[in-house]
This record gives sequence, C-alpha cells and structure tokens, in this order.
Amino acid sequence: MSDKDDQRDGDSGVILETKKKTQRPPLYKVLLLNDDYTPMEFVVHVLERFFGMNHAQSFELMLTVHKKGLAVVGVFSFEVAETKVAQVMDFARRHQHPLQCTMEKE
Repeated sequence: MSDKDDQRDGDSGVILETKKKTQRPPLYKVLLLNDDYTPMEFVVHVLERFFGMNHAQSFELMLTVHKKGLAVVGVFSFEVAETKVAQVMDFARRHQHPLQCTMEKE
C-alpha cells in the first residue's frame, strides 16, 4: 500500500477509515395482469397461496385486477419478486391459464 491510499493521523500511525454508507436495495412491484380467460376463483387462489393474503383481501385485489386491468400484489426485493413471478407463472401454466404476472422497479 502506498501512503497516498492511507490517511494517517500525524506521526501516530493511526489509519483513519471512512465508513461507506450502504444503500437499501431497490424494491420491485409484482403486478398481476387481467385477461379474459383466467377464472376469478383461480386468481383469488393464487393471491392466497403465493402472497399470503386472506380470502377477503384476495377477493378485493382480484376485483381491482379485473376492473383496472392490473394491480400491484406486493413489493419485494429483486430476488423475492423474481421468485414470486416465476411461481405464479409456472402455477398458471400448469393449470392451463393465461394469467400474466410481471415485476417492475418501484
């Protein structure tokens, strides 16, 4: 190491370190998109199963998706959001529904 890299306090030989402030990781919104084929009951089931909502919350959010075309179903770190999207898409495909789920940076 060179003396240019170290910030020394006079002749005492103490190296002063500056702490770097860490930033919170960016959050991502998970969005559920409306379609004309996926049954409403299936959407409610997806919300309960993958997003931990109770039946009343799931039903209300399903109606929002139905009426507005999409709704934010959760906000997560990148890895969690990516996993949730993959789980929902895989579950919908296995049940032969065209349900779409996506994520975007908050």
